[in-house]
Amino acid sequence: MLFNLFKKNPEEKEASSQYLTLQVREVVRETADAVTVYFDQPEPHLDYLPGQFLTIILMINGKEERRSYSLCTSPFVDPFPGITVKRLQGGVVSNYMNDLVFPGKKITVMRPMGNFTCDYHSKNRRHYGMIVAGSGITPILGITKSILINEPDAKVSLLYGSRNEEQIIFKSALENLGKQYPGRIHVYHQLSQPGATWSGTKGRIGAEEIRKFGSDLLADTTYQGRFFFCGPQVMMEAAKNALAELGVSKESMLTENFYIDSKEKTGSEEEGDQQITQEVTVLVAGQSYTFDVTPDKTILEAGLELDIDMPYSCQSGLCTACRGRLLSGKVTMDEDAGLSENEIEAGYILCCSSKPKSGEIKINIE
Repeated sequence: MLFNLFKKNPEEKEASSQYLTLQVREVVRETADAVTVYFDQPEPHLDYLPGQFLTIILMINGKEERRSYSLCTSPFVDPFPGITVKRLQGGVVSNYMNDLVFPGKKITVMRPMGNFTCDYHSKNRRHYGMIVAGSGITPILGITKSILINEPDAKVSLLYGSRNEEQIIFKSALENLGKQYPGRIHVYHQLSQPGATWSGTKGRIGAEEIRKFGSDLLADTTYQGRFFFCGPQVMMEAAKNALAELGVSKESMLTENFYIDSKEKTGSEEEGDQQITQEVTVLVAGQSYTFDVTPDKTILEAGLELDIDMPYSCQSGLCTACRGRLLSGKVTMDEDAGLSENEIEAGYILCCSSKPKSGEIKINIE
């Protein structure tokens, strides 16, 4: 049996608990191609963890567009939540946010999500290593602020790659943190295309720089090390490998993916997978919907074609907005980068990258 719903406009989605409308309070130009958009606090206040992201929903040229942007603020320090958006060439939403968003504008968002977060305790004596490039600094700023305010004995070292001096996002904010917390935060800038007067480290962040950075941090034996990575996939893989060689455990390294390199599909289905149309049942906001999923569609794609209001954002397996718990049956998941090992073991899947495999498939989207 097929269920159908009329598609909702973003303004109408707030009736669902997973959506809310925020009003823009201020737009701050960080660099020539990046802005921070601060929102008024709704009532009740927006509940989020440093490092999480918001999925914004906009109608642009008559089409609903969704994008995920990390919160750059800390709920322990900043009175208003904010996201930073870097302009991308040809980016529909990033250009809109940079050029057309103004104070007073209302934007529908999904409630904050994401596992790129940290636990805090006043007795922690940790030395945090942050390895980031470009807009990867966005969630790191909120996490860093939260560490410094909540853990008086903690230190933060930041290896930060940018293209040139003019494109260092949050340069002033980081300098102010250094003045506010002297001796507790150290920032090491590295520029890939610096100006003639730049005297600092040049080139992209690679394994050699990461090994030196990690070695220096780990030499501080009075502090327990913990590392956060956010930036291009190549840089993060280099960081994982270099730090693993230094003896850093997998549990002490946390990564945030902003994108996945496109991969050629070569028939990833396992031998014996059924290539037939299968029936799937999803539970969304307390309602049950049963529909057919053809072999060329993911579960999310099939649901959206029927105007079922299934949550989603990146549609590439990174943001977890479409996460659901598989209650029965089996699926194949082409991409699971957004899920932790514990979530996968607990039966969670990403509807945007999952296709039916076998059994009576039932998914609860929480």
